Amino acid sequence: MLNPKNWAQRIGHATVERVWRLGFAARFFFAILMYSGTSFRRMHLTLREIFFSGVLSLLIILVSGLFVGLVLGLQGYETLQRYGSTEALGTLVALSLTRELGPVLAALLFASRAGSSVTAEIGLMKATEQLKAMDMMAVNPIARVVAPRFWGGVIAMPLLAAMFSAMGVFGGWLIGVVFIGVDDGAFWSQMQASVDFRYDIWNGVIKSFVFGVAVSLIAVFEGYDSAPTAEGVSRAITRTVVTSALTILALDFVLTSFMFRGTS
Repeated sequence: MLNPKNWAQRIGHATVERVWRLGFAARFFFAILMYSGTSFRRMHLTLREIFFSGVLSLLIILVSGLFVGLVLGLQGYETLQRYGSTEALGTLVALSLTRELGPVLAALLFASRAGSSVTAEIGLMKATEQLKAMDMMAVNPIARVVAPRFWGGVIAMPLLAAMFSAMGVFGGWLIGVVFIGVDDGAFWSQMQASVDFRYDIWNGVIKSFVFGVAVSLIAVFEGYDSAPTAEGVSRAITRTVVTSALTILALDFVLTSFMFRGTS
């Protein structure tokens, strides 16, 4: 027979633990901001992390963007053909990518590839007591290890999202114009007339920046807070991917509701 008292204790303990971790994450974020000056003064640290998080993620971003554009072009053409509006294929592809699919899918891929790697790296440094060794040598691990990785992800994420969208538009043009036969001039002219820099492109950049902050913070926090064991690091990596995915989707809804509420 289930004891209601035990269930209440478990729920209360889990709630207190979640609230405590949320508060610790907020303090951790402010500590990163406080020690960010050190990472920018030693710019080579941040540049190395931009290379690790951004350049090494280019292949999966570009290939995924190409295939997403191909699918959008194919599905969009089949739908628009029913209404005799195949010339609007460029508009459909560009708006879908710049507003939603580009930032969201690029952030999900970024969290899976770069975010998990950052968590594993920091978690292993904690498990092998490298972070404690830095403390003993009067080197702040947040300034030396965490902040460069955080800002590397924040800077790389909007660039990766822009490349994802650009490759997606190229994929839509490739399948629509080259293979299906949509008029090339109509494809680009409809796109240029319909895509607005402020409401579409700029809002997509803002989304990707917010996603970059969220994913990078989750990745470095989970690595720094992981248990110093192999099992603890593996669980931290899993939490990074799952929490990042849910956070990206939730933030996308919130940002979309504010950005595009009065544009239709």
